[in-house]
Amino acid sequence: MSADAPILIAPHATIPGVVTFTMNRPGALNSLNHAMSEAFTPSIQQVLADPTTRVMILQGAGDHFMAGGDIKGFGETLATPGAERRKHYYEMIGKLHAGVELIQRSDVITICKVRGACAGIGLSFAIGCDLTVASEDAYFTTAYKVIGLTPDGGQTFFLPRLVGVKKAMEMTLLSERINAQDAMQLGFLNRVVPGTDLDAVVDKMAAHIARSSPDSMKGIKRLLNQSMQSSFSEQLHAEQESFSSCAGTDNFAEGIRAFIEKRPPKFE
Repeated sequence: MSADAPILIAPHATIPGVVTFTMNRPGALNSLNHAMSEAFTPSIQQVLADPTTRVMILQGAGDHFMAGGDIKGFGETLATPGAERRKHYYEMIGKLHAGVELIQRSDVITICKVRGACAGIGLSFAIGCDLTVASEDAYFTTAYKVIGLTPDGGQTFFLPRLVGVKKAMEMTLLSERINAQDAMQLGFLNRVVPGTDLDAVVDKMAAHIARSSPDSMKGIKRLLNQSMQSSFSEQLHAEQESFSSCAGTDNFAEGIRAFIEKRPPKFE
């Protein structure tokens, strides 16, 4: 893959089972242009096609995570009639949403690493990951209303579930900038750390998950993601199925033996 490609996929340099997914337009704050939108879902498919991948770290190149859609690119579509623009964006968003849905449905655990700007669909990507860690200089905004748009990338699904409907309304209707500490208080970040520690903190999380039983990790992700749409009885049954399935695996046996023998487990 070319170093100037809009999205870079690479195995982590030191942690087996971990892949980095880098949005690579640092000169434009990694804003989403046509090339990146076309590359997004195929890049997700590439990551998920490798059965050894346990964790994907989603990040932006340079000093910012992602500033949303590329306004210059939006401007280039204004010469076309409204009906054609509608078709263009309908198809573009559909392609992006296919990748977002793949991430949610996959067994791979996703960790978002945020520094600097996180706006628009960048915010959607960040809050849609399983874990999200930000540097102290990170800032967040929904941004859509500034240019007369509504959210995409699953933002209206994730945001009210994380912060409540009232706060989600405020964030999207007013589009005010939110700093990292406030984002942490609102509940859509897991941790806020100094910028110099961000890489190390995310790597430690990724390594911890990658060393864990994959049966446990994918089961936890699946159970929590389905819980918001399940009845209590349905969720109890899902927990019963998942627990017993894990208990029948070699990884469960290894975990029990390691605990009894007071040694670190070696999961497969």
